[in-house]
Amino acid sequence: MIILIPAYEPTVTLLDLIRDLGAEAPGIPVVVVDDGSGPDHTSVFDGAALLGATVLGHARNEGKGAALRTGFRHATSAFPGRAVVTADADGQHTARDIVRVGEATVAGVDAGSPAMVLGCRDTDRRGTPLRSRVGNRAARAAFRAAAGWALSDTQTGLRGIPSAMLPWMLTQRGDRFEYEQNVLLRCHRDGWETREVPIETVYLEHNASSHFRPLVDTLRVGLPLVLFAGSSLMAFAVDTLVLFALTALTGALLPSIIAARIASASVNFAVNRHVVFRRENGGSLRREAGRYALLAGALLASNVAWMTMLTEAGLPLLPAKLVTEAALFTLGYLIQRSVVFARSPRSAQLESRVNASLMNGEGTGTRMEIVTTPPRRNP
Repeated sequence: MIILIPAYEPTVTLLDLIRDLGAEAPGIPVVVVDDGSGPDHTSVFDGAALLGATVLGHARNEGKGAALRTGFRHATSAFPGRAVVTADADGQHTARDIVRVGEATVAGVDAGSPAMVLGCRDTDRRGTPLRSRVGNRAARAAFRAAAGWALSDTQTGLRGIPSAMLPWMLTQRGDRFEYEQNVLLRCHRDGWETREVPIETVYLEHNASSHFRPLVDTLRVGLPLVLFAGSSLMAFAVDTLVLFALTALTGALLPSIIAARIASASVNFAVNRHVVFRRENGGSLRREAGRYALLAGALLASNVAWMTMLTEAGLPLLPAKLVTEAALFTLGYLIQRSVVFARSPRSAQLESRVNASLMNGEGTGTRMEIVTTPPRRNP
């Protein structure tokens, strides 16, 4: 395995961590990515190189996600076939825990069941800084709603990643903190397993060194659910307008419901496929359209049953519509995420392994190098 540490404006704590890693697991390669920290922090990265770490660099700050991808690309070429353990530079992960997560990752690969191993802290324990406790609780709630599975520490940067998973990691979206959340949101959907390993909870100086912004980054965590809600609201608006128009013109509720649902479902499918689940380049349009049509039919039947029951009970049309859509919203999201736009686990993992074999042929790197990537150009 190798250890990958993305770093933005680190302190000498990073050097302490590298020394501890050398004592805890001598000989394990350490790769540090300087994410555009600037000249004021050059001495820290020079010190990391002197301690034997490989130092990669961005000319300007591009975000944690971009730094991780830079490290993953280096790992696939310089250390083919090795698992990668990502850790934070601010001292929140001990060398012992980093090695434990790495050993658990390697053990899973050796046993034939590769999985991302997550080092999870007890973020609700007494003594955790209020900022971190509130941020973690909000992130957990948003994550569970969006992903459909629970994780005790959604913000942990301590993760063990099997080598076969690295090509998939390189395709995930996001350049900043949202990158790690996008990985978690999509890994089960794409057939990758996860395991938790409990680790020590460390907050230095009340977590003052953290670059995590609770409000902004929690909103980014829940972005898929927010987008789905927006798509559903758009479809609801189309459905409602068509329903009222047709009802006024024909006076027939059932045909109007069916026609309105067909119109809104077409809009909803297109938006969800291209915006919410981003499957335009990753799945069969015909298969997904077929799955969506079956779901739409089932939801239509439920919609008709609910609307008919509520209106016959004396509830006005608009309140009946609101109650019905609220009841079907969560069900529709869960089925679309896990069935309609889900990738086949077998094909997702096979694709990653094929890509890994191609990427691992790029050659090997050297230790104690400093590599600078050019700044990105805006299109």
